[in-house]
Amino acid sequence: MYVLPIALAIYAIADISRTDETQIKHLPKWGWILLSILVLPIGAIAWLIAGKTRYRRPPKGNGPKGPDDDPDFLRGL
Repeated sequence: MYVLPIALAIYAIADISRTDETQIKHLPKWGWILLSILVLPIGAIAWLIAGKTRYRRPPKGNGPKGPDDDPDFLRGL
């Protein structure tokens, strides 16, 4: 009964610790850790949903996206 919230909090704290500061949203790292400890299931779930940037945006620019899109690479084949 208490195992799942504690395991979720441990996972969230480990994930917060490993996450770079630039990818954390809304609160500083210490705030997320404190929230995950004090408000056991809710803090960890909040971190998983809204705490960090999960996906990287594709790079901007008009350059080739892969070798088959690069005319210089294809010319050298």
